[in-house]
Amino acid sequence: MNQSLNPQIRKRQSKMKKLSKLRSNKLFCLHKIARYCVFSSIVILSGCAFFGSSGPSVSEVENMLDDPHNAGIQIVKVDDAVANKLKARNKTILFSETFVSAVKEKYVIGAGDKIEVSIWEAPPAMLFGMDTRSSGFPISQKITFPEQMVGANGNITIPFMGELSVADLTPRQIERAIVESLKNKANNPQIMVRVSQNNTANVTVIGEVTKSARIPLTPRGETLLDVLASAGGVRQQVKEITLQLTRGNQTQSLALETIINDPKQNVILHPGDIITAKIQPLSITILGAAGKNQELGYEAKGITLAQAMSRAGGLNDDVSDARAVFIFRFEEREALNWEMPPKITQEGKVPVIYQVDMDNPSSFFVAQNFPMSDKDVLYVSNASSVQFQKFMNLLFQSIFIVTAVVP
Repeated sequence: MNQSLNPQIRKRQSKMKKLSKLRSNKLFCLHKIARYCVFSSIVILSGCAFFGSSGPSVSEVENMLDDPHNAGIQIVKVDDAVANKLKARNKTILFSETFVSAVKEKYVIGAGDKIEVSIWEAPPAMLFGMDTRSSGFPISQKITFPEQMVGANGNITIPFMGELSVADLTPRQIERAIVESLKNKANNPQIMVRVSQNNTANVTVIGEVTKSARIPLTPRGETLLDVLASAGGVRQQVKEITLQLTRGNQTQSLALETIINDPKQNVILHPGDIITAKIQPLSITILGAAGKNQELGYEAKGITLAQAMSRAGGLNDDVSDARAVFIFRFEEREALNWEMPPKITQEGKVPVIYQVDMDNPSSFFVAQNFPMSDKDVLYVSNASSVQFQKFMNLLFQSIFIVTAVVP
C-alpha cells in the first residue's frame, strides 16, 4: 500500500515545485514591469526631456524671463487695446491723403521743350511782310517761325525781338509777352504759341514694369494706372506689387491691389513724378502645433493673425494648446508702452513675444485686428497633456511586449 502511494506523492511534489517556479517567474516579470513603471514615472515627473516636442510649452515661455540672459525680452498678452494700437500704428497712409489729385490748371514751359510761334499781322503796314492778292488790297498774313527748343537758360529767339525768357510761363503768357515786345513794331500782331514737343511735363516709370519709360503728360491729366498701362503693365502678380510714388521731397508706397480696388488712390500725376513698381516678398514662419509648418508668403497689402492661422490650417486639435499661440517679433521701440525696460537689438528693435489665448472666444475678434509683420514667427505650443499621452502610449506598448514573452 505504501509502495503504491509513493509514486503519486512524488508526482504531486514534482507538480508543486513546477507551479512554484512558474509563480516565481511571473512575480519576477511583474517586479520588472513595476520597476520600469516607477522609472518612467520618475522621468516624467522630474521633467526630463525624454519625449520629443515641437518647442517650448506655455509655462516655459512664461518663465523664460527667470533666465538673466533673457532680461528685457517683452511678453505681451494680446487684447483689444494692444491689437488696436498696433493696427493704428501700422495703418497704411493712402495716396489720397498725401498727394493732391487734380489736373494742373496751367502747363508751363521748361528748358528742353520745343515750341512753335506763329504771328498774324494786320494790314496795311506789316513788319513781317505784305501779301497782295488779285484785288490789290493787302490782307492779313501769317508767318510761322521754325520750331525751336527752349534753351538751358529758359530763352527763345524771335526776330525783331531778340531773346525772350519763356521758362515757367504758360503758352498764353508767352503770347502776351511777344505782343508786348512787338508793340510799336508790328501792326496789331496776333500770336499763337504751340508746344510741339513736351520734354519737361513727364513722369518716370521704373521697376517691375514691362518697359521703364519717361511718359509725357497731357492736359487731360494722366493717373497712376494710365501711366502704368503705358509702360506695359507690371511683370509680376498684382497682389505682390507695391507702387512707390515720389513727388518732390515726398515718397510714399501703397499696394497696387489697394490702388485698383479704391479709385481715390488712382491719383492724377504731376510733372516730375517718379513711379517705382516694387516687388517685396513678405512672409511669416509658422511652427509648432499648427495645421501646417511652413514659410507663408502673403500679399503686399498685409494680413491679420486670423488670416495667417487660417492659411496655416488652423490649430492641430490633437496636440495644440489653444491658450499658447505666440507671435515672435522684433518690434519698434515706440510701438507699445513696455512694462519693463526693454532689451534693444543692434538694429534698435525690441524682441517681443505676443501671446494670444484662442480659448477665449473674444480672441477671435482680436485676431482679426492683429496685424502680422514681415519675418514674424507664429508658434503654437503643445498641450501639456500631450507628453502624458506619449508616456502612456509608450508604457502600454512596453507592458504588451513584456507580457507577450511571459509563459
